Amino acid sequence: MNSSHLLDDIDNQLAEWCAARKLPKFRVKQIRRWLFEGRAGDFQAMSDLPQKVRDELAESFTLWTSTIAKHTTADDGTEKLLLSLAGGGQIECVLLRDKVRRTLCISTQVGCGMGCVFCASGLDGVDRNLTTGEILEQVLLLQQLLDPQERLSHIVVMGMGEPLANLPALLPALDQIAREDGLGISHRRITVSTVGLPKQIRRLAELDTRYRLAISLHAPNDELRNQIVPVNDKMPLGDILDAADYYFEHSGRRLTFEYVLLAKLNDRPEHAHQLVKLLAGRTALVNVIPYNPVAGLPYGTPSSEAQQTFRSILESGGLAVRFRHRKGDKINAACGQLRRSSGLTQIDK
Repeated sequence: MNSSHLLDDIDNQLAEWCAARKLPKFRVKQIRRWLFEGRAGDFQAMSDLPQKVRDELAESFTLWTSTIAKHTTADDGTEKLLLSLAGGGQIECVLLRDKVRRTLCISTQVGCGMGCVFCASGLDGVDRNLTTGEILEQVLLLQQLLDPQERLSHIVVMGMGEPLANLPALLPALDQIAREDGLGISHRRITVSTVGLPKQIRRLAELDTRYRLAISLHAPNDELRNQIVPVNDKMPLGDILDAADYYFEHSGRRLTFEYVLLAKLNDRPEHAHQLVKLLAGRTALVNVIPYNPVAGLPYGTPSSEAQQTFRSILESGGLAVRFRHRKGDKINAACGQLRRSSGLTQIDK
């Protein structure tokens, strides 16, 4: 019976499995190469392995524990998968195409417990953490959507869930992604997004992970952030920024601060001026994301004029600013739109 999920602990499981069958050690490298570089969909596709080995692998291990419940595409090249998990629940993950970049946006939890008021991912709270294998499966399944000449270039851990609330499963998955005999994506091309968990940010620094860190601010003061990001009352901005500075000192990676711009809530000139003051002197990029509407939520996208005024104030204040171009919003695959089911907001191409 296929009970062991290979991707949960691929190195130890393959080493033990091969040793028990007195197979040469290079078989482990062959299997890894097929999974990460060869984009194999099953063990039978691993054509340079003896048929007996392929059959026994299929008997011993489960390669995919999730099933694709829905595959949605958009005109801009974005593709989204809704995955049903054997361990319970559903998640979404996204492939984004932008010129030569091929970026995967992956999830770490079924739902999210952070409660950001504008975000679809946390509407029903959080059910559970994903396993290492379930995180890796998203990457490998999305990679299979690429044409043979396309190469994966970036990973953003910005899907459903709070990544830093699931570090024990996330870090081994990212390690496989970054390894030369994995996907070979350098740490500087892997971004981990968080609402700001100070203790876990410091832990990342101490582990010398050197991933890019993106902190979701969404407000320039605690009073407003308490309304938008409810967990802020336990982890105020001062603590988050202290931890962010600590991470920068240890990693040398420029910080990114995410700011979802919500019409008439956090988009006024005084908010921009406060944000300039809050982030002054930091080596950071402010990534401003005009709100992507979610059906059933009362928030709106700011006017073009409000967006331009906000941007001008930040730039005049000396901050490095990027306004994120929407990709995937037509299929609800943009920032803040991912759900734990196909939901009411799904729009097919």
